[in-house]
Amino acid sequence: MTDPIPEEQTEQRQRIARQFIEVIPHARALGMSFGELSEQGAEIWLPWREDLVGDPRSGVIHGGVISALMDTCCGAAVMVHPTGARSTATIDLRIDYMRAATPGQTIRAKASCYHITRSVAFVRAVAMDDDDSRPVASATGAFTIER
Repeated sequence: MTDPIPEEQTEQRQRIARQFIEVIPHARALGMSFGELSEQGAEIWLPWREDLVGDPRSGVIHGGVISALMDTCCGAAVMVHPTGARSTATIDLRIDYMRAATPGQTIRAKASCYHITRSVAFVRAVAMDDDDSRPVASATGAFTIER
């Protein structure tokens, strides 16, 4: 069992993860915001907007927007992990799209690190709209860790 992380360090990691979105221009442009940050991972929300729609006839958010959301959420999960990453970058990210997101609904991505080595974090994520029982997409990825 690992020692508990001091609250000050946890708060610092959360602050760094929040800044992570602020310095990524596309995250700001897409309107991403944090739902939750903890040692267990990150949750990021993306509200539905008409300018993010891939097919105007259906009103469904473009898959590339979902991809950007999941990638950013995975990176944030690395940044809040107790190992104390100072920076991260995507090495590999696989996304499986399971269904179209419901038009008009906010998309929520949740990500967590399931394995960490000295220099690589392995992350899982899921994206959902209001129907938690049917994911929009799932992802697995590998991210660099710089400490």
